[in-house]
Amino acid sequence: MSGHVVVGRLRKPHGLKGDCNLFPLTDEPARIFAPGQQIWVVDLAGETVAGPLTVERSREYHREWLVKFAGVESRDALEPFRAHFLGVPPDQLSPLAEDEVYLHELDGFSVRLPDQTPLGLVSAVYELPAGVMIEVQGPKREFLLPYKKEFVREVDREGRRLTVTPPEGLIEE
Repeated sequence: MSGHVVVGRLRKPHGLKGDCNLFPLTDEPARIFAPGQQIWVVDLAGETVAGPLTVERSREYHREWLVKFAGVESRDALEPFRAHFLGVPPDQLSPLAEDEVYLHELDGFSVRLPDQTPLGLVSAVYELPAGVMIEVQGPKREFLLPYKKEFVREVDREGRRLTVTPPEGLIEE
């Protein structure tokens, strides 16, 4: 693994002079893609395949961003990275709020009811059209739980614990 946190997905070259269109996967695209920032190209397996690339210029473009990297002067130079991701070291990101967590960190989190009754461990995270779902491996079976505020009441990142109130009927045997 590269150790980079994914902050965007490269979509396609834009124009002829090395600009590229990307979809941001961060709450802070103006800061992450600001001129002078360094970014790495990450493949689907999470491996670093290029970088660091230095942002020369960037701007919001509809719901996406146009970014030009220093030294990348043609659309052909970008073609090998089409549909790859952009990542940065975790220390380049703003600190998470107390109740926030990166989705990739959820694997192995303990899942408990408000009275601390253990329900199981997070074994997978799925990003579905309806939202994020976590798979919880319980003592007798696994179940999927929507990762929404109405069900996930507390996130203890340091203790690697989620306190949940599952929908009625979800965990009955």
